[in-house]
Amino acid sequence: MYISRPAPDVVALTDAVPVPGIGFLPVNAYVLYAKEPVLIDTGLRASTPEFLEEVRSLVEPADLRWVCLTHPGHAESVLEILEAAPDALLVTTFLGERLLSLERRIPPDRVFLLNPGEWLDVGDRRLKSFRLPVYDSPATTGLFDELTGTYFSSDCFGAPMTTGDLVQSDDIGAVPSSDLVAGQRLWAAVDCPELVNVDRDAFLSRLALLSDLDPPVVLASHLPSAHHKTETLLDTLANAQDAPSYAGPGQAAFERMLHEMEPTRA
Repeated sequence: MYISRPAPDVVALTDAVPVPGIGFLPVNAYVLYAKEPVLIDTGLRASTPEFLEEVRSLVEPADLRWVCLTHPGHAESVLEILEAAPDALLVTTFLGERLLSLERRIPPDRVFLLNPGEWLDVGDRRLKSFRLPVYDSPATTGLFDELTGTYFSSDCFGAPMTTGDLVQSDDIGAVPSSDLVAGQRLWAAVDCPELVNVDRDAFLSRLALLSDLDPPVVLASHLPSAHHKTETLLDTLANAQDAPSYAGPGQAAFERMLHEMEPTRA
């Protein structure tokens, strides 16, 4: 797990998922050092012990007040976090809470519902919840830190990296431009296949809202941090509707992939 400081008052915890035939998908969670400390997303299930250890090294669990989920699928270690941090509340939407309840028992008194357009007061600043132009779950929301301008964009702008080393890049500027564009177009096709059916003018209007905001830092769940590169991100996304649709491997190809992943016996 890679630890970095991509924005004021923010520490990123970065893991990666190897995807055969595609690359390495970054998986980011963030600790925000507000007056009332915030954890944004909860890492990978396979890395829960290490993730909990790293979170404890960054903030005392007793001091953690908010666990914000930008996506129901980013709740891998949420039960362990809530157990370790007895005063923390889980921040999600009503739909997000309902989707989580299908697999996890979270006491209602540990949940705080925050709808898009609403603000969360975390002591020394407010975080605004908003819908994103690209997403794969109707419960997905982003967060905007009004104090620093940091923009937490959940799945939007994600991209698999061609190598594991690139996952730990401190900025997308370290990723070859052609690889970044190809990765983001692929991710948009996988994560939001219905994007091709969205009215183009309406989609571009939604992108323009972020262009007007022009945050100094965009922190995505599945991409290295982007500093002063909002227009670069938006330019790629604006053309995502033109990307070919993604069809995963069939059974024969899947079996070949599994065979390649088998350990070699001496």
